[in-house]
Amino acid sequence: MPSSQRLRSSTPDHLRVAVVGPAGLPGVGEVAARVGASLQRHGHSVIHRQAPEGDWGEGGFHAGSPDPSQATDLVIVLGGDGTILRTARWMGYGQVPVMGVNLGHLGFLADFSRDEVDEVLMEIAAGRFRLVDHLMFECELLRDGEPPRRQLGLNETSVLAGPPFSMIDILLHVDGELATTYRSDGLIVSTPVGSTAYSLSAGGPLVRKDLDAFVFTPLNPHTLTTRTVVDSATRRYELSVPRPNEGSACVVDGHVFAPLLAGDRLRVRRAEPRFTLVETRNHGYYRTLREKLHWGGGLRGAGTPLAKPPSSSP
Repeated sequence: MPSSQRLRSSTPDHLRVAVVGPAGLPGVGEVAARVGASLQRHGHSVIHRQAPEGDWGEGGFHAGSPDPSQATDLVIVLGGDGTILRTARWMGYGQVPVMGVNLGHLGFLADFSRDEVDEVLMEIAAGRFRLVDHLMFECELLRDGEPPRRQLGLNETSVLAGPPFSMIDILLHVDGELATTYRSDGLIVSTPVGSTAYSLSAGGPLVRKDLDAFVFTPLNPHTLTTRTVVDSATRRYELSVPRPNEGSACVVDGHVFAPLLAGDRLRVRRAEPRFTLVETRNHGYYRTLREKLHWGGGLRGAGTPLAKPPSSSP
């Protein structure tokens, strides 16, 4: 692993670790106790931060801390990918490296199992790990007569037509120039790490998660020529819906950011903070694709010789 990629602590055998999980989720308390005991056996300091989902407001993780960047070396998140998205929003602009322990279903971001915690901590103490940065974005709503509203996100921002469920026109401007008009049920603007989530379900491509790019995936576009586009995260993107439906809305990482009115403009741009995941030598990007998304070119059972057809002789 690259030696230049280090946790904030200069002594990885003694880290300040926050164990995070949604209060009330079955199994979280039990696993948190096991993880905490394991951390203490390895000589680390432990803070337990279980909280109801409604308490995970943006930036609330560092509330009361004079220097968010020095308060915690590592955050261990117990739950699924949704819990990691909430944790990223909870940390806000003071992101801390995350190790995800999967208690959910897919676990694409929450990649480690509860039984691997001891092994991962030993890998970290030995320096056999890497920190992988992920693009985050800011979604800014501009509405006449109101101050701008901003939301930090990790996976995607989506413009959804909503009730009465008729198609809408979504104008996309890139660096101030009109790029195209999507006539569709909506548009997903995802980061590379979000390319394996909502965007993938809508037919978008897999984009390696450490790239700096945005993926534009229309939902049920009216014309066959409308396809997914991947563009640089260094550009300035602006979305507008001239004639929204009554229920049209902007959604960021699964949460409604704002209902949309005629004249609203949405700016999507690369955010300053980066979301950082801990990877070990046994957990890499392509292994996750193979095992979590069953991604690969071969058919299941392709390595097994075909059975001989039954004989037709009496």
